[in-house]
Amino acid sequence: MSKHLVFVYGTLKRNEPNHQVMSNTLRGVASFAGTARMTQKYPLIISTQYNIPFLLKDAGNGEYVQGELYNVEDEKLVELDELENHPHFYVRHEEKFELISDKNGEKIKGNVIAWVYLLPTWTASLLEQGTTPLNWYSSLGEHGRAYVEK
Repeated sequence: MSKHLVFVYGTLKRNEPNHQVMSNTLRGVASFAGTARMTQKYPLIISTQYNIPFLLKDAGNGEYVQGELYNVEDEKLVELDELENHPHFYVRHEEKFELISDKNGEKIKGNVIAWVYLLPTWTASLLEQGTTPLNWYSSLGEHGRAYVEK
């Protein structure tokens, strides 16, 4: 079974509302590999009545978004594709990331290529309802827009 490196920036991270998708092993394993930041700026906003974090496919704008890296098995990647409705809503895209820390929290240096889910198209209302771009997402962050489960 092959492994894929996936970067998560929103509700799939540890201590966030949908992390159980990553920790549940019914459809493959996702192993926490460490933390990283994007080497290109992208806009990470929170929008809609459900306060969903969206990473917009708009390279060069926004912030250097930080998140978590996971080694995921084929079956887990299929589950993530289904969850993110790839390629019909989000698109899974390869990006370069700067490593911050390993799975034990030790600082490390270097770059990796990993998959990330980006929103390729959006409406003006998504931007109007959205926060200013963030570099880090936490459902209970200072933005005051806790994630609302559907």
